[in-house]
Amino acid sequence: MSTLFVSHPDCEKHVMLEQHPESPARLHSIHAAIERSGLSAALTSIEAQEIDPRCFDGVHPDHYLARLAELSPSEGIARLDPDTSLNPHSLRAARLAAGSLVQAVDTVMAGQTDNAFCAVRPPGHHAETAISMGFCVFNNIALAAERALSLGAQRVAILDFDVHHGNGTVEIFLDRPEVMVCSSFQYPFYPGRFDQVDAANIVLTPLPEATAGAGFRQAVEADWLPALQRHQPDLILVSAGFDGHREDPLGGLLLEDEDYRWVTELLVDAATRHCQGRLVSALEGGYALDALGRCAVQHLEQLSQ
Repeated sequence: MSTLFVSHPDCEKHVMLEQHPESPARLHSIHAAIERSGLSAALTSIEAQEIDPRCFDGVHPDHYLARLAELSPSEGIARLDPDTSLNPHSLRAARLAAGSLVQAVDTVMAGQTDNAFCAVRPPGHHAETAISMGFCVFNNIALAAERALSLGAQRVAILDFDVHHGNGTVEIFLDRPEVMVCSSFQYPFYPGRFDQVDAANIVLTPLPEATAGAGFRQAVEADWLPALQRHQPDLILVSAGFDGHREDPLGGLLLEDEDYRWVTELLVDAATRHCQGRLVSALEGGYALDALGRCAVQHLEQLSQ
């Protein structure tokens, strides 16, 4: 498989409050782990570009973009919610993160690479149509789905395995049957929004606290594989959150490195079966730095095999 790796050093300039878990060290850990693993040679690495503002259409309205621009500080920190803030570099980082997903979709849909992983921040799956929250400013994976549809995809599947529910992605596509959203998450847990919806294109996989790998694997297989068979996507998008790891300080699941290898292999196989291998993955959570680096390598090794 040929795998595109998209990142940008300016994503590390986005810094929120002191000791905030969503920090530049997250990307440092991923890049360092890739170098240690020797995986770099197997990846095609490019720098992210800022998203074309026109690509926000259908996901984030103009009034939301204008509000963020007004709040963006020239110095210091501006709070968006109790745990999400902007510094002077944050909006550029967010535009790069969103743009990386558009680039990856363009490249995969054009057949120039089999799949892609975007190691960028801030993450995105909590951002709703006009609400930033949970460390997220723009919903990167939703923007990727909208881009794929604009390029001719008829159906897109978004698969989210973060410890926190992808509320923003569900909210954005709740009435959009062409996009299926599958989300596994610890329940009950943050954010407590859109985690009990009943819609044909929304597949929720709530997991009790202390669920380990066997329970996670059983639930994902039971819920996601039949849903993918029904939906028959032209592209699979992945919200890759590694904060379900047993070492993570923000979650209460007990997944191991091998569980992330397993779920990635499952999704790569699904992409091969349903959509000619087309898959684009984006970094979401993961705050235990050593575990994050190791699990990102597991993820990339399966993508690039």
